[in-house]
Amino acid sequence: MIDRPGPGAWFAPRLLGLHLFAIVAIGCCIFMGTWQLGVYDQRQADEQVQAAGSGPADIESVWGPGEVFTTDQDQRAVTVTGRFRPAAEQLWVTDRTDDGRSGVWLLAPVTVDEAQLMVVRGWAPKPTATFPEVPTGPVSFEAVLQPGQESGAGWDPQARTIGSVRIPTLLNELGYDNLWSGFAIATDQKVAGGLDVAEVPSPDVSWTAGGRNLGYGLQWWVFAVFALFMWWRMSREMVLGRDR
Repeated sequence: MIDRPGPGAWFAPRLLGLHLFAIVAIGCCIFMGTWQLGVYDQRQADEQVQAAGSGPADIESVWGPGEVFTTDQDQRAVTVTGRFRPAAEQLWVTDRTDDGRSGVWLLAPVTVDEAQLMVVRGWAPKPTATFPEVPTGPVSFEAVLQPGQESGAGWDPQARTIGSVRIPTLLNELGYDNLWSGFAIATDQKVAGGLDVAEVPSPDVSWTAGGRNLGYGLQWWVFAVFALFMWWRMSREMVLGRDR
């Protein structure tokens, strides 16, 4: 019959040093891994700030109505100067979230450089019976550029609602001669028409930004698991008396 050691054998004096070393080693690995992952998160945040641009530029200096929307314009902060078309030409974009709340966007055409730029003026919990009045005369406001969207419900001309800002659909249905190939989300309260300023999506950042820190962080966690395994194996051997 094999004589198995009791639980107290794991706390024999000759094992205490090994236990202490394991605690320090594993704790160090966990700390270093957590620190490296924190650096990775900070690099991702810095890349998002850089992707958004250092400040708004005049829209016509970075994009034109006859140009294709590219990654150079995506999430670019700009200053838009133009004239809002009549309030009746506005429409609601359904199924838009803001801070976790479901609602709608108020989308308005703005004449910029003799073409119509679709601008999200603001967010509301639900469509209202009448559209908010539009600013009169030439107006300048800050906004963030966005590419045209694809998914969403279709165009309802009676309710003037659409499921997403699909530029080809709007071009066909609204009858404008020229429409910018993307749209803008206004970040300026003065054009929101009493609505909440719409939430701007965070810029997409590749997971590879700060990838070295991510790799180091995962490596340190692997070291922690390895140290735990070696502590268990060495302690078990000593408890069973196989080190003799």
